Amino acid sequence: MLIVADENIPLLDAFFEGFGEIRRVPGRAIDRATVEQADVLLVRSVTHVSRELLEGSKVRFVGTCTIGTDHLDLDYFQQAGITWSSAPGCNARGVVDYVLGSLLTLAEIEGVALAERTYGVVGAGEVGGRLVKVLKGLGWNVLVCDPPREAAGGDYVALEQIIAQCDVISLHTPLTQAGEHPTWHLFDRQRLQQLKPGAWLINASRGPVVDNGALREVMLEREDLQAVLDVWEGEPSVDIALAELCVIATPHIAGYSLDGKQRGTAQIYQAFCQFLGQPPTVSLDQLLPAPWLAQVGLSASSDPAWALAMLCRGVYDPRRDDADFRRSLVVAGAEQRSAFDLLRKHYPERREIDGLSVRIDGDSAQLRQIVHALGAQLV
Repeated sequence: MLIVADENIPLLDAFFEGFGEIRRVPGRAIDRATVEQADVLLVRSVTHVSRELLEGSKVRFVGTCTIGTDHLDLDYFQQAGITWSSAPGCNARGVVDYVLGSLLTLAEIEGVALAERTYGVVGAGEVGGRLVKVLKGLGWNVLVCDPPREAAGGDYVALEQIIAQCDVISLHTPLTQAGEHPTWHLFDRQRLQQLKPGAWLINASRGPVVDNGALREVMLEREDLQAVLDVWEGEPSVDIALAELCVIATPHIAGYSLDGKQRGTAQIYQAFCQFLGQPPTVSLDQLLPAPWLAQVGLSASSDPAWALAMLCRGVYDPRRDDADFRRSLVVAGAEQRSAFDLLRKHYPERREIDGLSVRIDGDSAQLRQIVHALGAQLV
C-alpha cells in the first residue's frame, strides 16, 4: 500500500508506518503524477483534492488532518466511491487560544477592559462554539450568529445585529460559495463600512470570508477599526499593505498547537482504521509529550485581569508569530510565498491552555471562574 502524505503532517510514522510505504511530499506540490499509484492520500488545507487530481488514480481513501473541507471535492468523492475523512475540532482549542491572545493585545493597545466589550461570534461550530463557551464563562456579553444552526433552534441573532452592536467580531465559519448561506466575502465592503466605531475584527477561519481588498480600503478610510488576520485571500500570497494595517498578522497558524496538529493525525488514523475494518492500535496519549509549563500558582489577591493575561500568555502569545510573519514580508513574489510556507513548516512547539494546571493560594471566586472558563484544571 502506498500512502502519499503532506510532509507537514506530524506523527505519520507513528500512526501509519504499519500500513505500507509512506511518501512525503510538500502539500502544494502534490499533483496527478504524485498520486497516480497511491492508495491513500493524506493532506492538509493547502492541497486542493479534486477530480482533476485524482481521476485515474488508485486512491480510495482521502484524509485531511484539518477541520475544514472546502479544499476537498466531496461530490466527486461520492461519484468515484472514494472514502474520505476530516478531523473536526482537532485544532479548535488552539484557535480559541489565538483569539484570547489577540484580545489581550488589542485591549492593551486600546486601553480598554475586555469585560466591558460586547462580542460577536460568527459561526458556532467546533471552534466558534468553544470560543463562545469560554467568553461566556468569563462572564462577558456574547452574541452568536449561525443561520444553519439557528434553523434548528437556539439563541442566535442575525449578522446585522452582530455588526450593529458588537465591539469585537470573531469569524469562525466554513468557506462556502453556494447554498442558502454562502460565506465567500461574507464581510464585503458594505458590511465592513457598517462596523461599529472602534470595532475589532478577527478572522481565523478562511481568508475569503473577508474581502481582503475591501478591508484594506476601509481600514485606510477608518483609522478607528482594528483587525487581526490569520488567514488571507490567495494564500500563500498575502496583501502586504493589508498586513501592515493589522494589529496582529500571522500565516494561518491560529490552530497550530502541537496538541491540535497531532490530534488531527490521530483522528484520520482512526477513520482509516475504520475504513479498513480493523481496530486502532496506536493512541495519541502514548505520543503527546508533557507540556513544558504544567502548573502555575496564583495568589487569591491577584488582580483578575492580570491573572487572565498571565495564564493565557504563559501558554501562548500570538505576538511572537506576528513578529516572525512581519519579518517574512520584507521579500516579495515567490520568496514571500515560500516564506509563508516555511513559517508553517518550521512552526515552534506550542501547547494549549486547557492542558494547564492552576493552584490558587487562598480563596477567590473570580479567579476560580477564570480558571474554569479557560478550561484549565484547578489543583
